Amino acid sequence: MAFDGGFLHTVTTELKQAVGCHVDKIYQPSRDILILQLRKKGFVKRLVLSAASGTSRVHFTEQKYENPETPPMFCMLARKIFSSARLVGVTQKGLERVIEFTFDTADEMGYRISPKIVCELIGNSSNIVLVDGNGKIYDAVHRSNIESSDRIIWSGAAYRYPDSQNKINILETDVNTCLNEVLKHKTESLSSALLKTLEGASPLVCREIAVTAYGEDTRVEAIKDYKNLSHALEGYKNSLLSGNFVMLYNSDKTPVDFCFMPVTQYGDLYGTRCFDSPSALLDAYYFERENSARIHKASADISKLVSNLLNRARRRMAVREKELEQNRDRDDLRIKGELIKANLYAVEQGSAVARVQNYYDENLKEVEIPLDPALSPAANAAKYFKEYKKSCAAVQSLCTLIENDKQEIDYLESVSESLDRCKTLADISEIREELSLGGYTKQSQKKQSRKKARPQLTEYESAEGYRILVGKNNIQNDYITCTLASKGDMWFHTKNIHGSHVAVLCGGQPLSEETVIFAARLAAKNSKASGSCNVPVDYTPIKYVKKPNGAKAGMVIYTTNKTVFVNPYTEDESL
Repeated sequence: MAFDGGFLHTVTTELKQAVGCHVDKIYQPSRDILILQLRKKGFVKRLVLSAASGTSRVHFTEQKYENPETPPMFCMLARKIFSSARLVGVTQKGLERVIEFTFDTADEMGYRISPKIVCELIGNSSNIVLVDGNGKIYDAVHRSNIESSDRIIWSGAAYRYPDSQNKINILETDVNTCLNEVLKHKTESLSSALLKTLEGASPLVCREIAVTAYGEDTRVEAIKDYKNLSHALEGYKNSLLSGNFVMLYNSDKTPVDFCFMPVTQYGDLYGTRCFDSPSALLDAYYFERENSARIHKASADISKLVSNLLNRARRRMAVREKELEQNRDRDDLRIKGELIKANLYAVEQGSAVARVQNYYDENLKEVEIPLDPALSPAANAAKYFKEYKKSCAAVQSLCTLIENDKQEIDYLESVSESLDRCKTLADISEIREELSLGGYTKQSQKKQSRKKARPQLTEYESAEGYRILVGKNNIQNDYITCTLASKGDMWFHTKNIHGSHVAVLCGGQPLSEETVIFAARLAAKNSKASGSCNVPVDYTPIKYVKKPNGAKAGMVIYTTNKTVFVNPYTEDESL
């Protein structure tokens, strides 16, 4: 990633427009991210500070982050110190990846103080440190290990900046001085020499300077014409001052990298997208990527639980099916009992086997029936009848249990499919609640007594102006089908495929073919068949959809349905 000191310089320049703002609100969506809402007349912005490994950065954001129900202790401390504080300075330490926000506020006694938030955006060592006006640390997102760390990042310790690499800041030095320093690394490649010389320059930027100068990353000792390198360095310096914010993406539109200067080293391998500001670029680059990682992390324990429950249910059903197969020949037990009973006169007391004709066979073949010598012939017959009844009872019980296993597997597969479609932490919370209500997880009394929130449904609008509601999990499916929709509304679901309940709130009015296709495509999109084509989708009025007594969340039966085959809807389409 090219969030280097140079890119941070362009961000710092943009963030200085917030000087004079007061801190309106402070949030901490996750352990590594702090968000400040800044406000002054005619200016309201949210500032995101991230110390997460691989995604550390600072910038203005237009995105809305989900916050935990209970603020972390670090957030509470930040609120105590910085709430209503006025931002008076935004500075960067040279071209290092360290940015400092200085505030003016009053302490509990009414004395003016100048606390700071220092963001160290240094890869795996990134941190957010709260520092008082005397340079003492209030606290930090990541505290250091006192025994092994050279820098003490701990409450009450004196704050010390990360060690400088003693490179050249091109904004404070003329280009010729930089050029001469680069040429000292004769045995290095040009990009490597630039990386060792320029403060705040990433490998991507250094390669770009080399390619801009000579078309390739040549060796320093092979350079004959220094003028091209001088021009390339001048262009790099101008980009630091003005900025040309570019994001690189691959063929499937996935972001790959970004920079504050044009990137030509990859040729036509990647597409490019330009932005007006560094914050807009970083917002587009990080939000979806970070949100996806946060959702994955938050749902990891549920995914593991559901996977284990599924495997357990499948193994249990396999054992029961095997046992059922072993009882398939239970009629042989009855027949043996009948044959012994019919031949009591011919079976000798104490015999280990009875040889009798099988009158159930058209050829009246003679069969041998094992006996217990300790029992009388009549008792042996009674024993076979008893085993037959026991087998019949076992079969009846196994059939019921196997059907229950199938229903449980079907339900758990629907939960697993819902987890794959989670987009927010609220979606995951609803699935946690669903599993708790189903008895799969335990829930604290505090959570049980909390007032139930209304599910946040996904909503669309049809060509006729009807609301189209889409459930994202089984709780939402139940809410749509059993509570919200009326009997005349139209209900959609993929045929024999796990997916969302979709309801068109038409109040019994006939739907156009366009609306039917659109709703069916939404059902296909929000199902396990979202990556398939020609997906079958059933639809019927809500009055024909029933939830059986005792059925799990989201489980319904329906009749008088019609089926339409559609391709899943994609978000970039318009109705």
